[in-house]
Amino acid sequence: MWAMPHGLYLLGSRSGDRRNLMTTTWITQVSHDPKLVGASVERDALTHELIANGRCFTVSLLDRTDRAVVRHFVRPAVFDDQDGTLSGMQFFDAQVSGAPIPVVAAAWIDCSLERSVELGSHTLFIGQVVDASVRDDQAGLTELLRVEDTRMNYGG
Repeated sequence: MWAMPHGLYLLGSRSGDRRNLMTTTWITQVSHDPKLVGASVERDALTHELIANGRCFTVSLLDRTDRAVVRHFVRPAVFDDQDGTLSGMQFFDAQVSGAPIPVVAAAWIDCSLERSVELGSHTLFIGQVVDASVRDDQAGLTELLRVEDTRMNYGG
């Protein structure tokens, strides 16, 4: 299964003051009217708890040159309130949901949780897009990070 092409993203979650960024591949648009995005998250992951409780998530798209960034988020992120970092990476909170977005994101999508569907070991969180942005210098977004750009693999 890991041979199937997938993008590589950072999934942001927040519930109260708790925040997390998680490396993931299982993100897709599921509707264009309304604009809905699906994110599949393993049930025992911290991100699962935060999305379920906080009812929001962000999806950050990264440039291929930023492939090392995803390694910071293969485990629950460490929040440093004094430095304003998650696992050593600067971030900002999305204006609508408040879920984290790394400052290196080439583009990002902010979602309000609409519904969730339990599917085997994972839950598919379906969020309505409430905001989105592209970094000024990333107008084309042609060189986005993919799993095959790294030595990572995940086949479930």
